[in-house]
Amino acid sequence: MEKVEKRFGGIVARPVAEFVCAGDLKVARGPGVPRRSLAAAFASAVMMLALLVGCGGAPTGDAGSTPAPDARPDASASATGTLIVGFDQAYPPYGYVGDDGEYAGFDLDLARAVAERLDWGIQPEPIDWDAKDALLKSGAINCIWNGFTMEGREDDYTFSDPYMFNAQVVVVRADSGISGRSDLAGKTVVTQADSAAEKVLAEDASDLAATFAALETIGEYNTAFMQLESGAVDAVACDLSIARYQMAANPGVYLTLAEYLAEENYAVGFRKGDDATAEKVTEALRALYEDGTVGQITAKYEDLGLSMDNWQVK
Repeated sequence: MEKVEKRFGGIVARPVAEFVCAGDLKVARGPGVPRRSLAAAFASAVMMLALLVGCGGAPTGDAGSTPAPDARPDASASATGTLIVGFDQAYPPYGYVGDDGEYAGFDLDLARAVAERLDWGIQPEPIDWDAKDALLKSGAINCIWNGFTMEGREDDYTFSDPYMFNAQVVVVRADSGISGRSDLAGKTVVTQADSAAEKVLAEDASDLAATFAALETIGEYNTAFMQLESGAVDAVACDLSIARYQMAANPGVYLTLAEYLAEENYAVGFRKGDDATAEKVTEALRALYEDGTVGQITAKYEDLGLSMDNWQVK
C-alpha cells in the first residue's frame, strides 16, 4: 500500500552558497572557490534571499500584511478522486484483517461501494487510532471511516449524515455476578484510548467512573476482551456494535449491562470544512440503501452482530 509522502524542495546554488532553514544563512566555500570570492558570494546570496521566502519564514510584503493562506494542496476525495480511508484494523466487524490477509469489515465494504458509485479510487489505510487527527490534517488520510462516533466531535470534523445508530455499553463476563452499574464499584474497567467510551466516562458518566477501582485504557478492543476473559479486568466499556460482535463470537461468555452509558451515531469524519466530500458520501450512502446494496453488505455481517435495524441514512 502506498503511503502519501510530502517533499519540500530546496534552492541550492553550488558550489558558491547553501541556504538552510531556521533563519540561518550560510555561505560555504566550494571546491576551487578562492577566499577572495566569498564576499562576492555572500552579497549575491543576500540578494537572492531578499527575493525568496525562507523555509517557514513570512512572505515578502509590507509589514503588517495578512499572512498567505495555507498553501497545502487539497487532499480531499472530491479534489483527488481517491478516498483514503483511515481505519482501525483491530475493530471487527467494522475493520479488520480477514483470514485471507486482506482488509475487511462492514465500514470498508461500505466505503468501497461508495467509491465505486462516485467513480473514485479507494485506499484503505490502517492507522494508530491515537494518530488519526494528525493523519487527517496532514492529508495522509482524507476520511475516518471505522465505527466513528460523531457526538462530541462536531467542532473538530465535518461529518457525513449519521448512518448507523450506536450506544456506549459495559460488558462483563457472564459468570462475574455483575448485573448492574452499582456492581461496578471497586472494579477495574478498561476501554480503548481516545474512544467515545473513554470520553463518556470522563464526562457524562464521570460519577459512575469515580466508583471504579481503576479505569484503564488500551490500544484496541481485541486485547481488552482477552483481558476480560482472563480475569485481568472486570469489565469493558465499548460500542454496542463491538459488544454484539464479541458476544456473537463467544456465545455464553459475556453479557452487556442493560443500561446504556450513552446513545450516539456513527458517521464518516472528514477534515473540517470538507463539506463537498461529506455531502457526496451521504448522497451515495442514501442511493446504496435505496438500491439494496447496504442490505446486502449488512447481511454479510449479521452473524457478527450487525443489523439493518440500526441503519440511519434512508
